[in-house]
Amino acid sequence: MSTTRDIDESEFNGWNGLLGAINPQKVKLNILLIALPIAIYAAYFAHNETLAFVASMIAIMPLAFLMGQATEEIALRTGEALGGLLNATFGNAAEMIIAGVAIFAAAEAIQDGDTESANDMIQVVKASLIGSIIGNLLLVLGLAFVWGGIHHKVQSFSPAAVGANGSLLLLAVITLTIPTAFMLTTDKADDAVTGALNLSHAAAIILIALYGLFLLFQLRTHQDLFATDGTHDEDANMSKREAIVLLIVATLLVGWMAEILVHSLSVGATELGLKPLFIGVILLPLFGNAAEHFSAVTVAGKDKMDLSFAIAVGSSTQIAVFVAPLMVLLAWTQDVDLSFNFGLFETIAVFLSVLIANAIAADGKSNWLEGAMLLGAYAILGVAFFLHP
Repeated sequence: MSTTRDIDESEFNGWNGLLGAINPQKVKLNILLIALPIAIYAAYFAHNETLAFVASMIAIMPLAFLMGQATEEIALRTGEALGGLLNATFGNAAEMIIAGVAIFAAAEAIQDGDTESANDMIQVVKASLIGSIIGNLLLVLGLAFVWGGIHHKVQSFSPAAVGANGSLLLLAVITLTIPTAFMLTTDKADDAVTGALNLSHAAAIILIALYGLFLLFQLRTHQDLFATDGTHDEDANMSKREAIVLLIVATLLVGWMAEILVHSLSVGATELGLKPLFIGVILLPLFGNAAEHFSAVTVAGKDKMDLSFAIAVGSSTQIAVFVAPLMVLLAWTQDVDLSFNFGLFETIAVFLSVLIANAIAADGKSNWLEGAMLLGAYAILGVAFFLHP
């Protein structure tokens, strides 16, 4: 049974809560908001695409954090079910916006006859989705295990959460593997591409339906199995009106920064000597999810491993079975050929990430050594993606 927090809105006057949320003196991360005007100046006035690329990527970090703050404030005023759904919806909003902007950019390039740019945008979408899954499973969960393990010898979390998320992630890996195998085992190239695309469209619809059932299972019918300590015990820092305004403004600004980022990525990557694959898999998820990473690690240090696990692994699950299928369907509406054929190397990387994360978390307990193992796996994959041609 979900309960709603009783918060007296009359306690809040004016816009003090919102101003406090963006105050760099209270939240040091807000200092990085200086990158916002720099990105706008570089993109529209100086026409410096490399500076625009770097600044927009940095600006997304504090903006994503502000989105998370606003979502949490709104969730405090709802029941557990709706609060969890809000966090699930906006938890990976930065990745969804970046991928969506890249898909529309690909559609625009196709209309202009620029197939090379369109293919680059499609690769950015695929790489960012792969990177978000790997980053949350290995980097975030690894840091949480290490930081929590330093403060507490052994920590435990819900086996039900491990089982449900692990099963969905394995299903997502199957969804990535089948189109790739389809492409590799079909002799005619045209038939392989068309078949993999049609298969991906059908799989995307099935995955989104299953994610809806997972939310029903997690937030309604079996809510007690996923209960987390400390999700709704914080005090409200701003009014509901301020939280909604902050969420809308931060989301629009993330969209603007994503627009600048996507259109300056090719030039920025070339001048910085970085491969688009490395940027998509490692850098974009790192900056877009930085605030969420910090939250997962912080609560792990407070021995709230259920909440930490829900943030880290739940985010990977959401990317794999909701965001990725949603992007495939969005691309379908724009006549952009985006399938689940993410490439053999990328698919193997995701499969191994899910495998090691499930193996380490299977017993529902963690320590700092297991976290170090996850971080080691992420470092190896990071080097591999950096060196991959």
